[in-house]
Amino acid sequence: MALSEINDANFKTETSNGIVLVDCWAEWCGPCRMVAPVLDELSTEMQDVKIMKLNVDFNQKTAQELGIQSIPTLLLYKNGELVDKAIGALPKPQIKKFIENHR
Repeated sequence: MALSEINDANFKTETSNGIVLVDCWAEWCGPCRMVAPVLDELSTEMQDVKIMKLNVDFNQKTAQELGIQSIPTLLLYKNGELVDKAIGALPKPQIKKFIENHR
């Protein structure tokens, strides 16, 4: 499953079903760019997990509602519920374990 963008308008809909990992990022963020290829890989390896990207510069309303203060921030939703949160550029094994903990 390829990564797709999520925004203020579709955030609640896109996170309401199944396991959804939301990557809160910005274009200018170096660590965010380091995490992006890892999430691309995981999106093909973990077909049952929807991985989405929220650009905090363009979706400030949602970022503010979620209390995002540092990026990258990974948010893990299960059927609409926020079940976990990780901050910082984590290595692939750690991100995979972060998701596996809630499968």
